[in-house]
Amino acid sequence: MRKAVEVKALPGYILRLKFDDGITGSVDLSHLAGKGVFAIWCERKIFEQVRIGPSGELAWGDQIDLCPDSLYFKVTGKKPEDVFPALRHDSAHA
Repeated sequence: MRKAVEVKALPGYILRLKFDDGITGSVDLSHLAGKGVFAIWCERKIFEQVRIGPSGELAWGDQIDLCPDSLYFKVTGKKPEDVFPALRHDSAHA
């Protein structure tokens, strides 16, 4: 599991991230803003209050947290099986 070690909120609901393996990149979260629990991001100051939680997740208070692995996949373009080789297996058909 990858952990975020640095985060910065940028204009347009974009986060600039650095992960524990040194990978850096940006993730556009604008498609979430204003929807469901992400409605609180309509107040820009709230979005800018992003912090890194104890497990490397991104958190906004106790209301929202985002999995660091899913963000890592977005930044790198990798698939889960690329990062977790144990997910690669041949299906057995009966």
